Amino acid sequence: MLGILVQLLVSWFLLWLFEKKGLEVFGFYPNRKRLAGFALFFLVTACCSASFYLLRMMIGQERWYLNPELSAGLIFSGLWWNLKSVLFEEFIFRGALMYILIRRIGPVKAIIISSISFGIYHWFSHGVFGKPVPMLIEFVSTGLMGVVYAYAYSKTLSLYYPIAIHLGWNLISSVVFSETVIGNQLLVEVKPVPQVNVGYFLYFCVIYLPILSALLINFFLIRRMKQVPV
Repeated sequence: MLGILVQLLVSWFLLWLFEKKGLEVFGFYPNRKRLAGFALFFLVTACCSASFYLLRMMIGQERWYLNPELSAGLIFSGLWWNLKSVLFEEFIFRGALMYILIRRIGPVKAIIISSISFGIYHWFSHGVFGKPVPMLIEFVSTGLMGVVYAYAYSKTLSLYYPIAIHLGWNLISSVVFSETVIGNQLLVEVKPVPQVNVGYFLYFCVIYLPILSALLINFFLIRRMKQVPV
């Protein structure tokens, strides 16, 4: 929590220094449109993320069971960890710096810089730096998601929308299906994982269709929104 407060303080200083603005550029003031948009983008992305696991269960014959050590405290800690993680990343890559870039070099270049930086950042946060193939996969997948997050902010000038998309994806993979560093949460995978041979088309559908769906659906939803003037 202290780190996020420091981020807000640094963001305020940068905005005041370069644009004579405050943290209002984050678009955090709640209104009906922003709250409805948050709910829509969160649910759409959560469904896309959940489809990854549903396809694995249907095609890969994977099974999951309710965590016997589940508790309210465990779920709360998982939710809080994800919220802090998402806010930390959004404040860095879609916050004050992106607003300044949009004002100085335009939204397209700002989106490109933000998404490239986001992809490179995940080389280190996911521990794949120095491994060429995982680095490429990580850069493409997180970089493309970064494009959607950045596009959402540049179109709305509100962090509600990128945060909703970001949380929708992350909460399913970490709190519901327990596949991140925070350990077992709601559902735990049955071990050993079945070894199933499938064709390339089915493999592509299982691995890439969920994230492509999240990218495309969110992109077109954002595209239909009215541009908020900078």
